[in-house]
Amino acid sequence: MDITLTSAEMEHSQLLSTKIAHEIDSRGGWIPFSRYMEMALYEPGFGYYSAGAHKLGAGGDFTTAPELSPLFGATIVTTLLPILEGLKARGLPTQILEFGAGTGKLAQSILSRLAELDFGLDRYDIIEISPDLAQKQEKRLSQLLTEKALPTQCTWLTALPKDYQGIILANEVIDAIPCEAIIYQNGFWYWYGVTFANDQFLWKSGQPVEQDLLPEALLTSHFSEGYVTELHLQANAWIRHVAQQLDTGLFLTFDYGFPENEYYHPQRLAGTLMAHHRHHAIQDPFHLPGLCDLTTHVEWLQLARNALAENVDDVFLTNQAAYLLDAGIGDIALEIGDPTKPEIFLPISNALQKLLSEAEMGELFKAFAFSKKLQTLLPDYRLEDLPGLRGRNRL
Repeated sequence: MDITLTSAEMEHSQLLSTKIAHEIDSRGGWIPFSRYMEMALYEPGFGYYSAGAHKLGAGGDFTTAPELSPLFGATIVTTLLPILEGLKARGLPTQILEFGAGTGKLAQSILSRLAELDFGLDRYDIIEISPDLAQKQEKRLSQLLTEKALPTQCTWLTALPKDYQGIILANEVIDAIPCEAIIYQNGFWYWYGVTFANDQFLWKSGQPVEQDLLPEALLTSHFSEGYVTELHLQANAWIRHVAQQLDTGLFLTFDYGFPENEYYHPQRLAGTLMAHHRHHAIQDPFHLPGLCDLTTHVEWLQLARNALAENVDDVFLTNQAAYLLDAGIGDIALEIGDPTKPEIFLPISNALQKLLSEAEMGELFKAFAFSKKLQTLLPDYRLEDLPGLRGRNRL
């Protein structure tokens, strides 16, 4: 892998490496991996998401479904519209809140589709920790609202409002929440953290993991010596917070991952932790701190259990292909493109292939949803009656 870095990029990464090394030294020579990941991604002014870098799209480090095609957001509207209509019918604000909105393309495609369907959304709020991405979002959405004369108010928030009534979206957010790494040694699980020696970051075992923090799959299966995997304590705390704050409505997220038994399969010897830089997947999470995205796959069953612990109505999991097909992506593709005109329909067809194919995003990426007080908005609906969620629940 040949990636040429500028002197500014090298200096940036070296400065962040120095800060992380000082953190390790100040804490006795070892930090949990979650702290390393937090600094690498979110350290103010230096972390991957908190410094100004081109992250998304063809020239960035990775591409998301909304970047591939506006079809993704347009199809999501099919799921959201019954909820929005239920809010409107009861005199409540029609509102959507998106976590980590990237370049704003998902918001743009959702708002554009709602405008096509002549539905006037009251609010589209965004919680975004990346300053440069927030600027891109504001520019894109301000232009859209002006061009289409949309009544929607867009606001950038710092926290999820309490007792929120509406729709909460998150596309490829959970995979970037700092995780813990653990390692199996001599019949026990140990925290797998980070030390610094000989001018490099290295893995180092820590204290034993408390038994009550381990999923059942890690207690009941046999694992090889040195087996490494992840625990998602912060992600589970985050989903509980979202479920607590949602008073009435729907939470919908898309991300890559597996249920517990697949995630903690004995043959998945090295976990799912991965770095990404300029569309290259890198196994070493310590590669170029501040310049690489760090992600893990999502473990869906624990997230579902934590949502249910906060009294949500129900939870639902399916793969992205099944979700999009059930929500009518094929019909929307035919609506916006003429199959008899290859110059128009070929890009649409290529996007469909990437979104739906098992070899691309169709199987690895999942759609996960939960609702709260859904029947106060839609008396005749369960979660599994919403378009996109009418197939087999994989939980």
